[in-house]
Amino acid sequence: MSLTRELFIGGKDVPALSGRTAEDISPYTGEVYATVAAAGPEDVTRAVDAADAAFAEWAAVSPFARRAIFLKAADLLDARAEQVAEIMSHEAGGTRPWAFFNVALAANILREAAAVITAPRGEVLSAQEEGALGLAVREPLGVVAAFAPWNAPVILGVRAVAAPLAAGNTVVVKASEDAPIACALLVADVLREAGLPEGVLNVVTNAREDAAEIAEVLIADPRVRAVNFTGSTGVGRIIGTHAANHLKPAVLELGGKNAVIVLHDADVDYAVDAVTFSVFMNSGQICMSGDRILVHESLAEEFTRKFTAKVASLQAGDPAHPHTVVGPLVTASAAQRVTALVEDAVAKGATVLTGGGRPEGAVHAATVLTGVPKEADLYHAEAFGPVCVLETFGDDDTAVALTNDTDHGLTCGIITENATHGLNVARRVRTGIVHINDQSVADEPHAPFGGVKTSGYGRFGGRWGIEAFSSTRWVTIATQQAHYPF
Repeated sequence: MSLTRELFIGGKDVPALSGRTAEDISPYTGEVYATVAAAGPEDVTRAVDAADAAFAEWAAVSPFARRAIFLKAADLLDARAEQVAEIMSHEAGGTRPWAFFNVALAANILREAAAVITAPRGEVLSAQEEGALGLAVREPLGVVAAFAPWNAPVILGVRAVAAPLAAGNTVVVKASEDAPIACALLVADVLREAGLPEGVLNVVTNAREDAAEIAEVLIADPRVRAVNFTGSTGVGRIIGTHAANHLKPAVLELGGKNAVIVLHDADVDYAVDAVTFSVFMNSGQICMSGDRILVHESLAEEFTRKFTAKVASLQAGDPAHPHTVVGPLVTASAAQRVTALVEDAVAKGATVLTGGGRPEGAVHAATVLTGVPKEADLYHAEAFGPVCVLETFGDDDTAVALTNDTDHGLTCGIITENATHGLNVARRVRTGIVHINDQSVADEPHAPFGGVKTSGYGRFGGRWGIEAFSSTRWVTIATQQAHYPF
C-alpha cells in the first residue's frame, strides 16, 4: 500500500483544493511508492498567503531562538537516517551510502545555518556629516520561492530553505515531481518537529504536467521577493527568465560538464579510486559528477587499464542491496536518454571501453568511452548518468583547453602530488569550484557553492547564502542637528 501525503501550508497538511493527486513512482520497481497532492495555482496562492502572513513575526524572532530550531532540526534529521534511506531508495533509486551521506551533509547544512544566524552581519560606515554614524545592515527580503530537485534530495531540499530561513525570510518550496517527500515534505516534517512556526515553511507538490504553470505562478506572485533553483540548465533558463521579468533576484545552481584532470605527477591508484567515485556516485546523477576524465599521456595506459577494470567490477541494480554502487536512474526514460547519448557517440566514432548496452528498466551499466568526437551529443551534453569519456593530453595547456571547452563551469578536480602544479592549472580553469588533488564531487556547508557560465550564478553556503537571501540597507544616525541652507 502506497503512502499518501498532502500539501504543507500554514503548518498543516492539507489536500489540494481541486482534490487532485499525483503518483510518486519507484524507479527500480516501476510501482507507485506514494500519492501526493497535485497543487493548482490556487494552492500556490494559499502557500504564499501563509508565508507572507508569517514573515513579520519570523523576521522578528531572536537570532538565538531561531538558531535553537535549526540545531534541533539537525539532530532530528540525523535520527531519521534509516527512514531517509528507505524513502530515497523508493523515490529516487538512491543507495544506502548515498542516503546516509545526504542525511549527514543536510544536518550539517542546518548546523551551519544556525551558526551564521548569530554571526556578525553588516558594517559601520564612515559618514560625510560631522558626528553622524552610517550603517550597512542586512535584512530579510520576504517570501522566497525555492525549487528543490530529486537527485540529492535531502541535501538540496535542506539547502533550498536553510539560508533563506536563517536570514529571516519565509519560504514556499516547489518540490520535485520525482522525489517530493525526500526533497521537501520530509524537510518540512523535521523543521515542524523542531519548532518552526506555522507558515514559515510551506511545500507544494504537483503533477508533472502542471510543473511549468506552478513555477510561473509562484515566481510571479508580487509577495515573492527572491528565487532559488537547483536543477538542469534548460529549466534554469526558464526560471531565471521568469525571475528577471519580475525583477526578482535569483540563485541558480545548474548543470555541469565537469572534468577531472590527472596530471603527470599523479598517483595512479589514487586517481583511479577518486575518478571512479566522481563518475559513478549516485549513478552519475550529481551536478558535480565527472563527465570528462583527462589523463596525461604518460599515465594513460596504466590508468585506462586499472580504471576500466574497476568500473567493470561495480555492482549495478537494486538500490537496497548493500553492495550496489550503480543504482537505477531516476526513471526508465532517463536511462534511455543516457543510452541514446552513448549510441550516438559510438555511431560517430567513439569506442566503448567497458559497459554500454541497453538499460534494464532504469538501470544503466557503468560505462566508459574514449575517442568521442566534437560532433557527438555526449561531447557537449551533461551525461547525468553512469557514463564518462576518457581523453588524454600531452601538456597543461591542452588539459586546460579541454577542460574549458564547454558552456558549463561548475566544478573541476585536479589530481596531482604537486600542489603548486595543481594550483597553477586550477587558476586557468573557468569553474566556480576546483579541488586540487581531489575529484570533482564535494560540498561543504560553510563554503561558497555555485558555478559560472551556464552552470548558473549566485552562491549557496555560509555567509554567501545569507547574503543571497537578504538585502543591504543603508541606515544613518545623526548625532547632532544638521544645518540646512533653506
